[in-house]
Amino acid sequence: MTDLITNGVFSCFVFYGVLLVIKMYIIAIITGQVRLRKKAFANPEDALRHGGLQYHRQDPYVERCRRAHVNDMENILPFLFLGAIYSMTGPSLAVARIHFLVFFMGRMLHTIAYLFALRAPTRSLAYTVAQIPCISMAVQILIAVAAYA
Repeated sequence: MTDLITNGVFSCFVFYGVLLVIKMYIIAIITGQVRLRKKAFANPEDALRHGGLQYHRQDPYVERCRRAHVNDMENILPFLFLGAIYSMTGPSLAVARIHFLVFFMGRMLHTIAYLFALRAPTRSLAYTVAQIPCISMAVQILIAVAAYA
């Protein structure tokens, strides 16, 4: 374990990976807080606890927060897998850091665009930019392991 932590590339990956996981937790908390503020609960038992079944309903902003969270899970979880494997292929620290930073910044912008309903194409552009390092890492992983397959 000490070898992994002292590996600069892996440590850089862990840094950005943990920040992204924290961001996912923050979006989940935001979603819950918006549900409470808007009194829009997904489950009848939650609605009953907070005023009655009339609050077992959807709200457009709650749904926007929820979709941002689901989108994070669809994109950050594959990044965590790819980044961990990519870190073991021996890339240069500078190149790896760019991959991790670009993904991180793309996901941050994507979340901001989602939550604040920024005009198109901000969210789509942020999504696309964040996919570039993932595709690059996937290709480099495949090249690294192709000889052993």
